[in-house]
Amino acid sequence: MTTIRRFCCNDLLRFSLVNFDHLTETFNMSFYMTYLARWPDYFNVAEGPGNRIMGYIMGKVEGQGESWHGHVTAVTVSTEYRRQQLAKKLMNMLEDISDKMDKAYFVDLFVRASNMPAIKMYEKLGYVIYRRVLRYYSGEEDGLDMRKALSRDVEKKSIIPLKRPITPDELEYD
Repeated sequence: MTTIRRFCCNDLLRFSLVNFDHLTETFNMSFYMTYLARWPDYFNVAEGPGNRIMGYIMGKVEGQGESWHGHVTAVTVSTEYRRQQLAKKLMNMLEDISDKMDKAYFVDLFVRASNMPAIKMYEKLGYVIYRRVLRYYSGEEDGLDMRKALSRDVEKKSIIPLKRPITPDELEYD
C-alpha cells in the first residue's frame, strides 16, 4: 500500500535512492529545507511498505496577478515504482493545492527537451509546451516550460504558446 504524506526533515536523510536517476536534479540541503519551510503543502512524498520512499514532489506557488501559479520544482519516482501512476497522483495533489487553496491561474514545470517519456507523461496530464528555454540546463540542454491552466484561468490565456524560444535571463523569477 502507498501512502502520500507531507515531506518531513527526516526524509532528507532517506530519499537519496530516488535521486539516482540521471534526469533528476539533486539540490543542496538548504534548498530542500527552504521549500519545506516556505511551501510545506507543495512538498509531498509517496511511501511504500517498510517506509520506503517511492517518490516525491517538491513545488511552490509564485508570481503576481495573472502570473500567480503553482510550480513543480521536482517530481520523481524511483525506477522500481514507475508505471504505477505515482507521479500522476503527486502531480494531481500539487495541482489541487494550487487550484483550490492558492487560487492559482496555472501550474508550470520545466523538463529537459530530450526527456521524451516525461514530456509524454505531462501531455497526458494535460500540460502543453508553453515555450522553449535555450540552454536552460547547465547552459547546455534546452528546457521546455510546460503549463496546465487551472479553473481560475477561464480563458486559458496562460497556456497560449510563445512563438519564439527565450534564454534563461528572460525568465521572470519571484
